[in-house]
Amino acid sequence: MLQWGLMRKLWESKVSRRRLIGGAAATGAALPVLHELVPHNGIHGGASTAEAAVEHQRAAHSGSGHLGAVGRVDNAANGFDPHELVRDFDEGVVRNGVREWEILAENREIEVAPGVKYAAWTYNGRVPGPTLRAREGERLRVRFVNGSHHPHTMHFHGVHRDVMDGVPGVGAGNIDPGHSTVYEFDAVPFGLHLYHCHSTPLADHIAKGLYGAFVIDPKGGRPPADELVMVMNGFDTNFDRSNEVYAVNTVAFAYVNDPIEVKRGELVRIYLVNVLEFDFLNSFHIHANFFDYYPTGTKLEPRDFTDTVIQGQGERGILELRFPYPGRYMFHAHVSEFAELGWMGFFEVTG
Repeated sequence: MLQWGLMRKLWESKVSRRRLIGGAAATGAALPVLHELVPHNGIHGGASTAEAAVEHQRAAHSGSGHLGAVGRVDNAANGFDPHELVRDFDEGVVRNGVREWEILAENREIEVAPGVKYAAWTYNGRVPGPTLRAREGERLRVRFVNGSHHPHTMHFHGVHRDVMDGVPGVGAGNIDPGHSTVYEFDAVPFGLHLYHCHSTPLADHIAKGLYGAFVIDPKGGRPPADELVMVMNGFDTNFDRSNEVYAVNTVAFAYVNDPIEVKRGELVRIYLVNVLEFDFLNSFHIHANFFDYYPTGTKLEPRDFTDTVIQGQGERGILELRFPYPGRYMFHAHVSEFAELGWMGFFEVTG
């Protein structure tokens, strides 16, 4: 009861603070108004830059009912494009029967919404990190190099020995800047997993961007499909341990401006991972359709046939669906605040 009471107080405090902010954001320009109410000096490259971005967004959104952000994020400067990440699977290289990857941790400033810069910590220069993919039972080897300014690790969800768990004080423990280590283990169980830094303070190392999806295919494979990776995340741009920007695959509203194209009648498989910090729950909802849901992807039979799924921190699952009609169909977090602050998009169904 004591633990529940503490959680309730924390939640009520957060809700109360956000009601105060949300009241000012009732025009529908939630993201710009939030950025006017909180300090962001040193994050956007100076107050004048931030204020200009805010004023531009406010003027464009005022009374328009516009969905999404005004302007575009510079994907080339970011070093990654959400429209490429959504279908990008990294199968590494197989040498002598072992599937291998090399992962580099490094600091990188990224743009998470138009005009909103964030000092991220990245795996291989991107957030989320590469989607690693293997086959059940394979031997895996990951060489991790820490090129950043802080100690980091890689912790993989799955089954392996303690010395390969990527936690401080066990095995190689924290990997200091300029140092490296090798994680080696078997690909079990099959399903959808994730990896992330486990250095302390844990929430900060994850929230800064050190995470990625980890797919282990069953030995018999899955039915052919158009496969998509959606990592639900958020960004605390003013360091108050509460998110100001929400997204799937990092860039707010990326799939509003440029919808994800899929084909009518074709099986679509979504690998959905929740790595959102500073919020207890996240969710995925699709309009005008339903999907089969496989929690963690460790069973070959779906648990649910639904249009909305809720995931806790670190939870993940596989969604499978077909679109019977052409057109443009929205998907988003079924938390209005998250959606208004960047976590929404569209599928463009053709054929």
